[in-house]
Amino acid sequence: MVFTATKNHAPQDLPAAISALKQVRKAVILAHYYQDEAVQDIADFIGDSLELSRKAAATDAEVIVFCGVHFMAETAKILSPDKTVLLPDLEAGCSLADACPADEFAAFRAEHPDHIAVSYINCSAAVKALSDLICTSSNAVDLVKQLPADRPILFAPDQNLGRWVQRQSGRQLTLWPGSCIVHETFSEQALLQLKLEHPAAEVLAHPECQQHLLDLADFIGSTSALLRQAEQSPATTFIVLTEPGILHQMRLKLPQKTFFEVPGADGCSCNACPYMRLNTLEKVWQCLDRMEPEIVMDEALRLRALAPIEKMLAMSR
Repeated sequence: MVFTATKNHAPQDLPAAISALKQVRKAVILAHYYQDEAVQDIADFIGDSLELSRKAAATDAEVIVFCGVHFMAETAKILSPDKTVLLPDLEAGCSLADACPADEFAAFRAEHPDHIAVSYINCSAAVKALSDLICTSSNAVDLVKQLPADRPILFAPDQNLGRWVQRQSGRQLTLWPGSCIVHETFSEQALLQLKLEHPAAEVLAHPECQQHLLDLADFIGSTSALLRQAEQSPATTFIVLTEPGILHQMRLKLPQKTFFEVPGADGCSCNACPYMRLNTLEKVWQCLDRMEPEIVMDEALRLRALAPIEKMLAMSR
């Protein structure tokens, strides 16, 4: 079947058109858990950012369409330099990554020359290139525990994750003062109300949340870990403190269980990431049709950014 489109309008059946064009382009479509439900439903792989990039690197696809944000597409390019990496909307940035400009991070490092610089993967390629070690929310504690006890540590860019890692590892960290706008918006009052209404519910929280919210959680972990916990837990009701896109996968995998998102501090359900949601089915189709926007990276920068990622992979258990 041929899917036609006018100059200004995409085909009516976008999922079918995307599937057909994907075959022509020899492409693989990745969707982060925080994407819109419709985008998740057409993806070949759904997951956390590094997990997705590693899966794409292992395929024979020639093109990677990363439905996520800019730093995630950069990570895919770092790991798959010979593949074409497309980001459906180039404006899909990240408040956390944007709050840590490479020049300011370089100055921060220069102020602490004896420190090991550990950067959360939610940062730009330029910041990765200035780091000694990259971590994810799932392996950060273990990696920090492995670092030499006589070396001080810088942790960037998420201070909430850094404080949690500090508590879990017992290591003192010098923190970059960044945070994720999504994980800063949850209402403690709304969470407490949900707990009152559903006393048997298990509270699942991402470690990017603020400490007073983590104190109310029953389980803290990466987005993938939250999904696994929901699968393994005997609980049948969950209150979820992270971007609500993950609830789509939780409900698909566990239709017999009930999941609640926590509203924002102003009482509305406004904790969906505005950057993640810039990617749409029409933009996925357009980027495959036009083969743009493409992530292009200087090779020297890519190699510098790759080194701390490879160190992380070597240290991961």
